Amino acid sequence: MATPQVIPINSPAQAIPVPKPRPRPVRARRGTMTFLAPEEILTLLKAAREHSTRAWAMILLAYRHGMRASEVCGLKLADVDLKAGCIVVRRLKGSLQTAQPLFPHRGQPLLDEYAALRAWLRARPADGSDSLFVSQKGGRLSRIQFFRLFQRIAGAAGLPAEKRHPHVLKHSLASHLVAGNVNLALIKQALGHRSINSTMLYVGTTDAQAAGETSRALMGLY
Repeated sequence: MATPQVIPINSPAQAIPVPKPRPRPVRARRGTMTFLAPEEILTLLKAAREHSTRAWAMILLAYRHGMRASEVCGLKLADVDLKAGCIVVRRLKGSLQTAQPLFPHRGQPLLDEYAALRAWLRARPADGSDSLFVSQKGGRLSRIQFFRLFQRIAGAAGLPAEKRHPHVLKHSLASHLVAGNVNLALIKQALGHRSINSTMLYVGTTDAQAAGETSRALMGLY
């Protein structure tokens, strides 16, 4: 067996530069949620309405009902009943199918689902498709097409790159409901979750918040 070479101290070989390891790219931590602030939602919806009635209706419904891109693209004309004021949301990935009410939200026109849907249905081409949202060439708008549309509108709204994904809308609804102290069971239903554990991913509390809520609850009891 060959004897390993020993480089003595102060040897010229010690001056040979050693290449530094390349730094690894920084990635977001698993479990972190990216969501939009309420004012960012309004800025996004304004940009969407200026782009097209289809974009406004799609983004508003995706936010208001916590839908994934595939779910909003999969909506059928029969899923929306403006007279009854409801929409059927067909969830994917094992989530629940739910029927949810539509809201006019008269205090903020950008959040008016009736106005957005009526505007789109007036402009929607009669291509014979049963899909609610169709492409310019006819037929159902694909998830990829919606993704590109969302990216374009989010860029026009000035959103940072990490917020230019349509799934941020579902995260935003959940975060806004949690911030509004809505009951977790109601949030679970709104998002179509089968398990409360999925809903709990959106909940984050600090020791100070927990202590404050405990104090208020006990003060109310005693």
